[in-house]
Amino acid sequence: MVRKIKAKLVLQLRSEGLSGRAIAASQQISRNSVASVLEAADVAGVRWDDIAELPDAEVYSLLFPGRSEHQSVFAEPDWAQVHREMARVGVTMKLLHGEYTDQCATSGTPAMGYDRFCKQYQQHVLVTGLASRVGHKAGQTVEVDWSGLLHEQVTDGVRPPG
Repeated sequence: MVRKIKAKLVLQLRSEGLSGRAIAASQQISRNSVASVLEAADVAGVRWDDIAELPDAEVYSLLFPGRSEHQSVFAEPDWAQVHREMARVGVTMKLLHGEYTDQCATSGTPAMGYDRFCKQYQQHVLVTGLASRVGHKAGQTVEVDWSGLLHEQVTDGVRPPG
């Protein structure tokens, strides 16, 4: 994964009088990365006073226009709908991915693979804050997650809860 250069921080440290080498050493980034930020700022005529109030992402896109933009070639599913469907009993990621690929085949758009589909869903959940952790102390409680449909049949003398 490629990391973005912390352009705003580099410009702030430059305004405080640090050299390119000192910035690189203090932030543990390469001197070439620092030099490219400083050069881009000089070409764009950007100074610390101009960008002090801007968010980091905006400063980066100001210095390196188009570099951080990425368009996926795959059809993007409705992640909110995927999340709602995951709450239903018996619905799995494999099932939802199959429905997604069927929709893509019908519309003639490229579909992402199962692994990418799962990772993108995880990213959606993280960004939107839909998941929460259950805090517990080990050994205090037992939690059982019954997946799928519950049947009233007795199997081997054990009846599932319900």
